Amino acid sequence: MNDDFFMQRALEQAHGAASQGEIPVGAVVVKDGQIIATGCNAPIGGNDPTAHAEMQALRAAARALGNYRLDGCTLYVTLEPCAMCSGAILHARLDRVVFGATDPKTGVAGSVINLFAEPRLNHQTQVQGGVLAHECAALLQAFFQNRRLQQAQQKQAQHPLRDDALRTPESRFSDLPDYPWQPHYVSNLPTLAGLRMHYLDEGPQDASHTYLCLHGNPAWSYLYRRMIPVFLQAGCRVVAPDLIGFGRSDKPKKDAAHSFSFHRQTLLELIQALDLRRMVLVVQDWGGLLGLTLPMAEPERYTGLLVMNTTLGTGDVALSPGFLAWRDMCTKSPNFDIARLFARGNPHLSAQQCAAYAAPFPDSGYRAATRVFPAMVPEQIDSDGAAISRQARTFWQTQWQGKTLMAIGMQDPVLGSSVMETLRHTFAGCSEPIYLQHAGHFVQEQGESVARAAIAYF
Repeated sequence: MNDDFFMQRALEQAHGAASQGEIPVGAVVVKDGQIIATGCNAPIGGNDPTAHAEMQALRAAARALGNYRLDGCTLYVTLEPCAMCSGAILHARLDRVVFGATDPKTGVAGSVINLFAEPRLNHQTQVQGGVLAHECAALLQAFFQNRRLQQAQQKQAQHPLRDDALRTPESRFSDLPDYPWQPHYVSNLPTLAGLRMHYLDEGPQDASHTYLCLHGNPAWSYLYRRMIPVFLQAGCRVVAPDLIGFGRSDKPKKDAAHSFSFHRQTLLELIQALDLRRMVLVVQDWGGLLGLTLPMAEPERYTGLLVMNTTLGTGDVALSPGFLAWRDMCTKSPNFDIARLFARGNPHLSAQQCAAYAAPFPDSGYRAATRVFPAMVPEQIDSDGAAISRQARTFWQTQWQGKTLMAIGMQDPVLGSSVMETLRHTFAGCSEPIYLQHAGHFVQEQGESVARAAIAYF
């Protein structure tokens, strides 16, 4: 009998753990060529954080030998041991540890650190990894894939999909770079009428400030991944919704489902449903077109405004040449390559980061919002959203009591410095803007410094 044989026995224990809903890790202890103890993961069933497979097997081996010292024994385990289990292995004086799959997050037999190679410890246990590594890793991967599927099915049951909408598969959002936050969903807002809206909600509910971060087209809440950590490190709360048609939110199939009034109303209802207060409104692109019309509805909820490359669609001011060129491009190429768009404007981004922006849109059927949003910008005096935008302009000029900070991406060809300098005069008491010489339209991609400035300013 060899290491492969005993690792197969450990895998049998791991399958037993999976059948009980535990993470599938199994272990056996071998002495003189015989298995004297077995163990499998049981923290959930036993409400015991120490009930890892290794610990279960070590306890059983100690009972079998009548000795807490396990001299001459070898432990076989399907996953690289953690710090707790490695400490127990060393205390038990095992001769050898053999593991299957590596654990890059918590493994201390070489992945995170190598506790067994520490020469100052008074016992040295030999370690060998990679035995049946593929089989051990495959079992773990299958378990977590199945659990994610079950969670998605539970969420689906909580928020059934309307017949006239699409829902991006959760697999499209797996392992996105720098986007670790858990999703939140709401579908019971009156205007949503059952459509599922996604939002991030991080940080303490009673924080001194809540940063409400609104994205534009064709972005989604992924756009704020560089700014969110700065806000959270300062103890603030961050709420970042995905507009319907974008991100993890449902995608109506028909272009006509989208309108300025619809999206504005959903945001107002979300703010009320979450009872957001002490808000700093953070806006850019369509996040500003919509967001700048929100505070006048309930000004007492807001304390600050962080405004980046955007505008107000009042219908009585001509749209900028840069925007008109963008709109013409979208008309000619309605299913433009989103990843390529972000790569061209943000050459510092990796291919994976650019691809993440396109993750919500598996095919053109999911793209109704990105197709129609350019034409929805209010251009005429009677356009949907124009009247409310003119009211908002008056509000910012005469009634706003909070503080305003502006950041301008100077390389933006759509809503660049000239548009922003004009908009600046709309805000009473606006401070000197932050000029980002190398930033383009999506200012948030260089947003760490802007977020730090906001924390200091507000």
